[in-house]
Amino acid sequence: METVLVTGGRGASGRWVVDRLAGDYEVVVADYERPGPDADPAPHVSFRAADLADRGEALDTVAAVDPDAVVHWAAIPVAGTHPDGRVFETNVHAAKNVLDAAGRADARIVQASSDGAYGFFFADPTPLPDELPITEDHPLRPEDPYGLSKVTAEAAAGAIARREGVSAVSIRPSWIQYPGAYACRTDGYVDDLDAGAGNFWSYVDARDVADLVVDALAGTAGPDPAVAPGTHEAVNCVAADNALGRPLLDLLRESYGEITDDCAVDGSALAEGDDRTAYAIEKAERLFGWGPSRSWRDAADEEVPEPTLFEG
Repeated sequence: METVLVTGGRGASGRWVVDRLAGDYEVVVADYERPGPDADPAPHVSFRAADLADRGEALDTVAAVDPDAVVHWAAIPVAGTHPDGRVFETNVHAAKNVLDAAGRADARIVQASSDGAYGFFFADPTPLPDELPITEDHPLRPEDPYGLSKVTAEAAAGAIARREGVSAVSIRPSWIQYPGAYACRTDGYVDDLDAGAGNFWSYVDARDVADLVVDALAGTAGPDPAVAPGTHEAVNCVAADNALGRPLLDLLRESYGEITDDCAVDGSALAEGDDRTAYAIEKAERLFGWGPSRSWRDAADEEVPEPTLFEG
């Protein structure tokens, strides 16, 4: 059984990733703090404590585990919660350290990027995209430290893949939601069109994110991988529909007044009356056979136990 090191595996979305991987892999979770000595980890899960923004600790941790693959899911997950400099420096240092160590260990890389890399959400005002749906080839124009840190981490993954001859995948989730607790379906969000305009009312279920991590790991393995050694690919990870369940083009017109000519709408992929997301998801399907299977229509009120990663 292969060993996968998951950084940030005790975080809100990281624990869903670990829970999904455990059993198919031996999973070692590296996080800022380790559970106490009385904690009984779930089968195929173990823990290590490390400050991954510290280069020595990151290199030592990955070298000690000697994993077959690294899923880098750690650091600060959103802008506005910490000083700007700390957001950028923590995320960039952790990514560079962990990915360097993964490359030296000849480990396949899957990392958490974000739709924040495109630069829409924290821009003021929010610009319309160059194209709809938004493909992975859309220019990355972040103005905020979080989005900039994700662009930098993706560039680091590409550099390390080329230098070390490993495969690397950067997953760009939109706003991650959790079954039974969909923040994108609260009254304050649904009743305020501006609340979701920054990412064009997109979202994704944590379980679909975890599924894509699994599929990306499989797609970088074997004799004929979808992502070959020495290459890096970024893929969008969003639900098939938007969080309001209304036609996307109508939402954009209501929010922006009009869809300007410099936003090219692919009518074959986004028709009038279509409540799909603004982000294209075909690349992940083409490379890994992944597609989102959860919608707010069912998952917003779904009762699913949250992964604890511990026995009992």
